[in-house]
Amino acid sequence: MNREVRVRFAPSPTGALHIGGVRTALYNYLFAKKMGGKFLLRIEDTDQTRFVPGAEDYIKESLEWLGISPVESPWNPGDCGPYRQSERKPMYMQYALDLVEKGHAYYAFDTPEELEAMRERLTAARVVQPQYNSITRTQMKNSLTLPPEEVKARLESGDPYVIRVKIPRNEEVRLNDMIRGWVLVHTSTLDDKVLMKSDGMPTYHLANIVDDHLMKITHVIRGEEWLPSAPLHVLLYKYFGWEDTMPQFAHLPLLLKPDGNGKLSKRDGDKLGFPVFPLNWVDPFTGEKSSGFREQGFLPDAFLNFLAFLGWNPGDARELFTLDEMVEAFTVERIGKSGTKFDIAKAKWYNEQYLKSKPIAELAVFLLADAKKDGIVIPSDKIDPILNLVKERVTFPADLWKESKFIVIAPTGFDEEVASKKWTADAAKLLGKYAVALDSFSGEFDAVSAKALLERTAEAEGIKLGKVMQAVRLAVTGSGAGPDLMVVFAILGSAEVAKRIRFALNTLTVAA
Repeated sequence: MNREVRVRFAPSPTGALHIGGVRTALYNYLFAKKMGGKFLLRIEDTDQTRFVPGAEDYIKESLEWLGISPVESPWNPGDCGPYRQSERKPMYMQYALDLVEKGHAYYAFDTPEELEAMRERLTAARVVQPQYNSITRTQMKNSLTLPPEEVKARLESGDPYVIRVKIPRNEEVRLNDMIRGWVLVHTSTLDDKVLMKSDGMPTYHLANIVDDHLMKITHVIRGEEWLPSAPLHVLLYKYFGWEDTMPQFAHLPLLLKPDGNGKLSKRDGDKLGFPVFPLNWVDPFTGEKSSGFREQGFLPDAFLNFLAFLGWNPGDARELFTLDEMVEAFTVERIGKSGTKFDIAKAKWYNEQYLKSKPIAELAVFLLADAKKDGIVIPSDKIDPILNLVKERVTFPADLWKESKFIVIAPTGFDEEVASKKWTADAAKLLGKYAVALDSFSGEFDAVSAKALLERTAEAEGIKLGKVMQAVRLAVTGSGAGPDLMVVFAILGSAEVAKRIRFALNTLTVAA
């Protein structure tokens, strides 16, 4: 019988949500939608020592900004709650004790000093990776080596203990990963992981398996860093008797630094000059600030499109997808095995494409809001022409105002480097004559007529237009580069162009 597809994103509230985590959430979301299933979120906060105030709200806001909110979560609970592991604490012990009764786990009473002594003995014996395992446990204080009476007495007297899984010594664990295919691991390489800590809280391994089972998770799509833990998880499903409902696993490739040299870490972003978090984050303990994609001007749909391609491809040449189109095209099988380099230039390219494709009315919202911050009201008849002029030249919404500010606000100064090289007697002469011609111009002043008038003026004065065009731009805009100058003239109107030219003639001539 086919089960409803249920996937989960299970972050820990230990700080800002790294974009690697956002990608994991996105792939879970896409898979659930593609399969007609449900996307859940569970907060894994069993390690209370690492809890960071505000981190859970940050996770919620990030997913809401991107439009990939879960259908079940701590803030939108369903039938499988609670959705915070700390609120599920009372149930875990019974599952750990069940494993002890079945002979798949045991009590361990070793003190920190005894554990350290064991590691030192193994290190001295040149054991590369000292572990508490099927061999070393025979020399430690646990319910496998101590008499039953002593074990009972220790438990009744309240001696500190942990519960460890009992890994078999000589078995092969097989896992058919949806991305990597068959993964085979020998149990001799595994250690007896702690399942219940001495404070009564479960470790990730126990809580994760129990919660996924109780929440009816059918597919676990998570980062590659959890692949070494997968054999233990497979064994736990077997020991609990849940093999028939064990989820399918898919371990995602790493996100790498731009040079491909190592995993992209939380510290890399500000160091390398780009964000690695979806939103700005301020550490509540240190006050350290980290920048986010949202505040740097990335659009959520562009960011999602970029993120989807960090490890997945649709199998054809398409690069631009709406969220619905991503859902339609998405398959786990087209996720690669190897790590993917983070390319901030590609992220900016996506943002540019999405900005260009937005309706003028949406772009106007960005433009008018930023102009208002500077105390400027843009005339309504100028908005559309300005946006059509500059939208091909911008990467972020804030660039719309930056790129068009010179149209609305006449320059009060000029690029000195351009002026020193391009402001010549011929340029000043031509501009003076052009201003006069503009005064008497009648008819529709558009880009074509503005250029024709300038060409006629240059021809009449015997001046080659190509040699003075940068000076013409400088006079009207204040800089030596920018969008199509004749379209700028058309937006400004003949009177404003003439006025700016005369200001430049007076200012630059005096300066010379």
